[in-house]
Amino acid sequence: MNTATPGKKVGLLFGSFNPIHTGHLILANYMATHTDLDAVWLVVSPQSPFKVGQELLPESQRYELVQLAIVGNSRLQALNIEFEMPKPSYTIDTLDELHRRHPAYRFVLLMGEDNLPGLPRWKHAERILNEHEVYVYPRPGVDITGVNAHPGVKVVDAPLLDISATFIRDCVREHKSIRYLVPDAVEARIEQGGFWR
Repeated sequence: MNTATPGKKVGLLFGSFNPIHTGHLILANYMATHTDLDAVWLVVSPQSPFKVGQELLPESQRYELVQLAIVGNSRLQALNIEFEMPKPSYTIDTLDELHRRHPAYRFVLLMGEDNLPGLPRWKHAERILNEHEVYVYPRPGVDITGVNAHPGVKVVDAPLLDISATFIRDCVREHKSIRYLVPDAVEARIEQGGFWR
């Protein structure tokens, strides 16, 4: 069920969310409440073309963790649209499918500045830039001077967060605490499911 109404401006935060963590949630909520976006949809990607071969928790379990993480926040929504699309998934194809399903919505791509330099290599990158706004958020140790040279790219002064899913998975494997790195419900589900053990 969609939380946005026709004409709303929706930010799309794509990711494997392996697992979703506090950094994702702070960023998504900031974008949904401190910019002109009406909502942010967290698009769980089954397989990134740039992460082929990376060990991922099954997509249904990663989607479940995202749903658990955003319970009670009406501005955020989990999306599994890419699960039923050809793999690997490409952003432009997902954007096209979202426009087909929700023609009245305006979709904005949310992207970390560490990913921006690689955008020209994306499938139909020129269409992404010409047809959609891109909101870029800061990433640790990245300098992208001149990033907003394209009129569709906007740099957002969002909180700088240095939390990684890799670090969280390593903590789980080493039986170290992940409290406050992920929501309590996500921590409990990871423990219950024995994920990354």
